[in-house]
Amino acid sequence: MAKIKVDIFIPCFVDQLYPETGMNMVKVLERVGCQVRYNANQTCCGQPAFNAGFYDASLEVANKFLDDFISDESDYIVAPSASCVGHVRGAYADMFVTSPRFINYRSMERKVYEFTEFLTKVLDIEKIPGASLNGVATYHDSCSALRECKIKAGPRALLHYVDGLQLVEMADTETCCGFGGTFAVKFEAISVAMAQQKVEHALATGASYIISTDTSCLMHLEAYIRKNNIPLKTMHIADVLASGW
Repeated sequence: MAKIKVDIFIPCFVDQLYPETGMNMVKVLERVGCQVRYNANQTCCGQPAFNAGFYDASLEVANKFLDDFISDESDYIVAPSASCVGHVRGAYADMFVTSPRFINYRSMERKVYEFTEFLTKVLDIEKIPGASLNGVATYHDSCSALRECKIKAGPRALLHYVDGLQLVEMADTETCCGFGGTFAVKFEAISVAMAQQKVEHALATGASYIISTDTSCLMHLEAYIRKNNIPLKTMHIADVLASGW
């Protein structure tokens, strides 16, 4: 049987700050039988510029993204970020709607999936062979995963089958962590208070780990955790699924 061909999109946060998460995503994808390709010409999806109001610059980056991933050689495009996937599915649809490239965009967009979404909905996989992590963990629903990509059960199912891991739900798990990109800069006090609330809810579960689909959320929470010397560790779900083997 021919292997499923997957192009990976590595977001800015992962590329610059958490490259091991990208490598672990590749490790898992290959473990489940995918042929993984990486286009080194790829850059940003354009979300930071779009959210800051620089629409022309964002459209330029979106066109670059389309050029990089329009290839018919791949079956799917997978990213370890619901935030970026949500932007490509949502904002791009509006940006390209009057463009002669709209049909090209729709052809590409149908292949774009967040990592856990791809595993559970496309490959119909919930158990990654060999995945193990001893400890108690709680899961944070990122706003983009939950609200833009409608991802809820999939990551939890994957974590359920990680040997040695006990998953405990925290209070208000669907509440924002306070990052929100430029929100954390423009409204620092509110952003920090939201991170504090999220961390306190996580601590109340007795968890040693906070796990999520988005490194941006985890980076924000990790900053609060480190500054306050709190005994919690943040982990992207790709890092969890690649643990133990």
